[in-house]
Amino acid sequence: MTLHLSRWNSGLVLSLIVLPWVHTARGEQIKVIYPQGSAHGFVDVTTADGTRIAVGDLLQRARGIVVTSELILHFFDGSVDDETTIYSQRDVFRFISDHHVQRGPSFPHPIDVMIDARNSVITTRGPAGEVKRIDFAMPPDTYNGLASTLLMNVSPATPETKIAVVSAGDTPRVVHLSMKNAGEVPFTLGGTPRTATNYDVHIELGGVAGVVAPIIGKQPVDYHVLILSGSDPAFIREEGQLYEGGPVWRIQQISAAFPK
Repeated sequence: MTLHLSRWNSGLVLSLIVLPWVHTARGEQIKVIYPQGSAHGFVDVTTADGTRIAVGDLLQRARGIVVTSELILHFFDGSVDDETTIYSQRDVFRFISDHHVQRGPSFPHPIDVMIDARNSVITTRGPAGEVKRIDFAMPPDTYNGLASTLLMNVSPATPETKIAVVSAGDTPRVVHLSMKNAGEVPFTLGGTPRTATNYDVHIELGGVAGVVAPIIGKQPVDYHVLILSGSDPAFIREEGQLYEGGPVWRIQQISAAFPK
C-alpha cells in the first residue's frame, strides 16, 4: 500500500524563501526483516460513512531482490488510481521508482507522475500529453509508495520511524513521514478475534514547530495504517486523503464473494 503525495507541494516555494529556518531532518533506511514475495490481493475504497466507491487489486511480483508492487483502484464513477512502485530488498529496502496515475471525476487534478530515483529524474505528463522532466537528486532514504511495507518491518515498540518521500508537485521537494504506534485495534476474521497495530503517519512539511503548513493551509491530515500484530505482520487497512484537500477514504483488504 502507499501514501499518495504526488500533489503535496503547491504554494510552498514562497514560504520556504520567507522562512529561512525551514529544514528537513534525515530519515532512516529500513532493514529487511520480512522480505516481500509475489502476491495478489483485493481491496475496496469506502467513504467515512462506509459507502463503497471503488474496488481494486494489489499486485506484487518478486524477481530476485527486486519487487514490483501495483495498487490499481477502479472507481464506480469511471475514475482510476493506479500506482506502481519498484524497490529492492537486500539488507535494507531501497526505492527504485514510483509511477502514479490518477484520472476521472473523483480526482479534480489528474496526475501522471514518474519518480525515478535510480536516474534522479521526475517526469510528469499533463492532460494534453505535454511532458516535463526535472532532474532531482533524492536522498538514499527516499521511500515513496512504501510506507505500509516498511511498517511491517518496524517493531511496534519503536517510538518513531521517519522516512523521506518526494512530493512531486509543481516544484518537487523532499518531505518526511513521521510514523508512530498509536495503539492496538481489535478486529475479527471469520469471527476469530485478532489485533492490529494502528500507526499514525504524519506528513512533516517543515518549519519550526510546524509553523509553515498552517500559514499556507496545506497541512494534510494524518494517515492511519493498520498492520496485523504478531510474528507474521500483514497490511489490514489504510485511511487518509488520496489527493490534496480531498476527503478521507479508507482502503482495506476484502475477500471474493460468489453467487449463491
